[in-house]
Amino acid sequence: MSAPHVIVIGGGLAGLSAAVALADAGVRISLFEKSPRLGGRAASYVLASGEHIDNCQHVTLGCCTSLEDFYSRLGVGPKIAYYDRLTFAESTGRRAAMKASGLPAPLHLLPAFVIFPFLKWKDKHAIARAMLRIVSSGGRPRLPVPMSMLDWLKQQRQTKPAIDRFWRTVLVSALNEELVRIDAGYGIGVFWKAFLSNPKGFVVGIPSVALAELYASCTERIERNGGRVRTRCGVAELQIRSGRAIRVRLDEGSEVDADYCVAAVTFDRLLKILPEKLQGEQPFSSLRQLHVSPITSVHVWFDQTVMSEPFLTSMDQTIQWVFNKTKLHRQDVSQPGQYLQIVVSASYGLSGRPQQEIVDLCRQELAQLIPATREAKLLRSVVIRENAATFSPEPGCDSWRPQQRTAIRNLLLAGDWTQTGWPATMESAVRSGYQAAEAILAQEGRPARLVQRELPATGLARWFARA
Repeated sequence: MSAPHVIVIGGGLAGLSAAVALADAGVRISLFEKSPRLGGRAASYVLASGEHIDNCQHVTLGCCTSLEDFYSRLGVGPKIAYYDRLTFAESTGRRAAMKASGLPAPLHLLPAFVIFPFLKWKDKHAIARAMLRIVSSGGRPRLPVPMSMLDWLKQQRQTKPAIDRFWRTVLVSALNEELVRIDAGYGIGVFWKAFLSNPKGFVVGIPSVALAELYASCTERIERNGGRVRTRCGVAELQIRSGRAIRVRLDEGSEVDADYCVAAVTFDRLLKILPEKLQGEQPFSSLRQLHVSPITSVHVWFDQTVMSEPFLTSMDQTIQWVFNKTKLHRQDVSQPGQYLQIVVSASYGLSGRPQQEIVDLCRQELAQLIPATREAKLLRSVVIRENAATFSPEPGCDSWRPQQRTAIRNLLLAGDWTQTGWPATMESAVRSGYQAAEAILAQEGRPARLVQRELPATGLARWFARA
């Protein structure tokens, strides 16, 4: 019996994880990616100067188990550097570190929280009360109706400084959305999975190489079993006949037949390639209820070293994260100059502003956050705006997110916007790809478990997780 032929539409993390997992199982893959490179929104490219640049800094956490598995599958696990210390900074230049102690979960961050200098005792007391609510419910407090994270925090009587300087600092970056537009379930889940249930959860993993290098082996792994990968090759139409996805028509006009098809594109792109009749049917018609949120990254090169930390989290500025790319990529620090990347999630306030204005704003804030930049010369800068970086985790959005399986048995969906139990993250994208691959293998009579179990609750937290 010959191996089935699976078409994967889209070469982002969802498409790549599905394609590689299926190829490893001996399935023949044809992957079509519209852009010139693999990686989707987690891609990198080469500047005219010859330097590699990521479209935006992507990080993983210790709780992202399926993403870790995907990196291991590709053999690039050693290219992810892990950091167990988070450094927060004020615009005054003050710093404070958050690091786990030897106490069991959920108390492992308690000592660092108690001495955290940027919050007053009344703010910490309010935060501790809300954290206790999260822990006592095992990360799943009852929410009678979908509500925003901001409304939930107000219900928990959080002080304004606690909201602005703690909850917003963490969640806007983690979920790429403002608190008023974050489903409380997702916001609560971030703290349970990353900060409370297991000390490993909040460990930050950052690639020590350009993102493109992480996916370099994907093409070879797919082609090993007679598959192929085509970039600069978009799909114009997904053709459905008698309840089956039979072929795709490419942008250049040719058609390719398939036994299965995994649509691993954004939800708006999916609607454009589906037959018109299907666009009005569930679950596809609900996709119009989903919205997107933007991320802006600003890349700056200085003529001298200005920053020693690998990364900083800013608590009270437009700037949210500053990544020391020179150090993270382990470049020769004896050479003059330093490359930093600034990330602003949910960057609605920067939409429509000229690039130079954004650079000037970041330069002003860097002067407060990192005083050494005041005397340094800015050699060049690049602004990258992803206006549709992720889907928005709005209250109630789970009712619009489809499963990977569809009524068309050989058509599977993949993408961080599908039902994964996670918000718009790289972990969600990989989980969706693995789930689509599992569905195909199950139909072929070769069931396999690809999605990794979530990081287990440990210490005292495991007793609440069982509740």
